[in-house]
Order: sequence, then C-alpha cells, then structure tokens
Amino acid sequence: MKIILRKAHVYLYMGSVALGYFLMWPFLYYFSRKPQRYPALNKFRRFLGAASSAFVGIFYSFDYEQAINWDRPYIICANHTSNLDISAMSILVKNNCFFMGKHELENGLVTGLFFRTVDIPVNRESKMSSFRAFKKAAERLLHGMSLIIFPEGKIADDYPPRLGEFKNGPFRLAIELKIPIIPVTSANTWQILWDTGTKFGSRPGVCKFKVGKPVETSELTIDDADSLRDKVYELMSAALKQQDQVHVPA
Repeated sequence: MKIILRKAHVYLYMGSVALGYFLMWPFLYYFSRKPQRYPALNKFRRFLGAASSAFVGIFYSFDYEQAINWDRPYIICANHTSNLDISAMSILVKNNCFFMGKHELENGLVTGLFFRTVDIPVNRESKMSSFRAFKKAAERLLHGMSLIIFPEGKIADDYPPRLGEFKNGPFRLAIELKIPIIPVTSANTWQILWDTGTKFGSRPGVCKFKVGKPVETSELTIDDADSLRDKVYELMSAALKQQDQVHVPA
C-alpha cells in the first residue's frame, strides 16, 4: 500500500511540474529568446520549481555555513541523488545562472527549453562536445553568470546513494577564471524522491541542503586542479557524513 501511495505521489508531482510549465510556457518562451532576458527566465524557473514542489508538499531548506554574496559569479557544485536537485539549485542561486548537464536533457519535456537556450548540454562521451561546452560556460561566467553543475556527472545506480567520483572540468574552469566554488550537499533528498522517482515513488517532505562557504581559487594554478577537486570532494563527503544519512565511501 505504501509503495502505491508513493507512486501516486510521484505522478502527481510530475503532473504538477508539467501543468506549471504549460501555464508559464508563453513567459518562459519569451524570456528564453535572448540572453539579456535570461535573468527573468531564471526567476520564472525558480518560481516553477518552488510552486510545483510545494503543490505536492515538497519544500526546500538551506543551511548556510556563511552568507553568500550573490553579486559575483560562482561555480555551484552539488551532489546529485534526485530530480529535485534541479529545482533546489534553481531556488538556491539568486543571481543569473545556468546549468551544465547531459545532452539528453535537450529532449526533455520541461528541460528541453532551458537546455536549448540558457543551459549548456554536454555529451561526455565526446571530447569535442565537452570542449565546446566548457568554452561556452567560460564565456557566460565571464559575463557574470553562475554555473550550476553536478560534478559526479550523473545520479549513481547505487541505492542508497553514494557520493561518486568527480569530473575534472569544473575545477579546471574555476582555476582558469578565478571563480570561487560553492559546495552544496543534501543527505535526505533521495529519501523524498530518488532519481526520477519512477522506481520507488516520492513523498511529501523537506529537502535539506547544506551550503558550504565558497572555496576561493584566486591563488591556485592549473596544476592545482586535482587537489582542488579532491578538496571539494572531501568537504562534501564530510558534510554528508555529518548529516549522517547518505552512504559515502570511506
């Protein structure tokens, strides 16, 4: 009976997202047409994420290690266990921002509009696609936009989730452009909705996120990319262990 209720809840959530998207589509389409309209597009995306989740009793809570000055760009690195992470990061980041994610998102019902405009798709099996994606990301960071990326590259198949290995790209980019990295972790979002939710369903609840203080990169060189990646991994691993719910490698 419990799994039936959870399955019903996840389809209600999907319906809420789809309904909100179609109601807001004229505005989303208009603001996606030109880069100068992206700040407004992100505000609508933020509202869509919050409203569609709240409709089914899902909310987001952010615990800041220190206050964030959103007047400058950042690279936000978050662990990834749930489709809810996308809404959560949209709500968290208060300045103009963009996601970098797998190229399949270009064909998504809701994600397609964003990944064909403000966001950047990348085919990680293609070195040329990765090069072009990170070059485009660099241009947007230099124009003051923040990058949201899940450095694991995907939601792992492990259940309960484990913090996977990080890709190098965002850390090299952070050093090259002297952009601070904000590590963000959630240890319970997967319990509310794991992955797409189609296997175990979902339930109402509060997704709790820990927002670490920015990791500065201004004094680093490209030779420090691996150590920066490892440092951010350790910070996020420690935060998850402190939250004491997600299993992470020793």
